[in-house]
Amino acid sequence: MSTAEDTGDDLSEDERAGLDLVRRTDGIHQSDFWKELEVDSRKGSRILESLEEKGLIEREETVYEGHNTYYIEPVLDPMDLDFGLLMAGDMLSPFIGDEEVNPHNDRFTGWIMNLAYEDR
Repeated sequence: MSTAEDTGDDLSEDERAGLDLVRRTDGIHQSDFWKELEVDSRKGSRILESLEEKGLIEREETVYEGHNTYYIEPVLDPMDLDFGLLMAGDMLSPFIGDEEVNPHNDRFTGWIMNLAYEDR
């Protein structure tokens, strides 16, 4: 089975446009997907089935505007995530982990100070 890494040349133009739409919106209802791509429901369903088989999207049953439908979300590749937002200099955010963060703690204060230093 394919994985979320399959984003290259193996996608048709319609699949690329559909994947881009799902990623850009960070999730979309199936009926809105068809409308945005300006395709009929049959073609839209084929595009979504193909993207799901390739592991690029996930579909979850839902009710939208009183109708049973699917909510489509992109499958995120951890390699595409920007962990830099959790960093202040070379310090990882103290909010990562299971422990409670004390705002009067030296670790927290140091991280905040590094954030302020980076903004200069």
